[in-house]
Amino acid sequence: MTVSILHRVTGVTLSIALVLLTAWLVQAAGGPEQYQQVRVAMGSPPGQILLVLVSFAFFLHLGNGIRHLFWDLGYGFEKHQANASAWFVVLLAVVLTVLFWAFAP
Repeated sequence: MTVSILHRVTGVTLSIALVLLTAWLVQAAGGPEQYQQVRVAMGSPPGQILLVLVSFAFFLHLGNGIRHLFWDLGYGFEKHQANASAWFVVLLAVVLTVLFWAFAP
C-alpha cells in the first residue's frame, strides 16, 4: 500500500520536475547569463537535494512501473510476493540513485 502511494507521489513529483526541466531549457536558450543562474541554483545545496530527490522519484516510479507490468501479466499477486517486490523496488531505487550520483560527472 505504501509503495502504491509513493508511486502516485513520484508521478506528481516527476510532473513538477518536467516544469522545472522546461524552465531550465528556456534559460539555456536565453543565453549564458541566464543559464549560469540555473547552474548556480542547481549547484547550491537545496538544488542538489532537489536533483537527488527527483532522481530517486524517477527510479522508484520506473521500478514500480515495471512491477505493475509483471502484475499485468499475472505474476506477483501473493501477499508475500507483493511485499517482497515492494521492498525490492524501494531498495533498487535507493541503489540506482546512489550509483547514478556516484558516477555523475
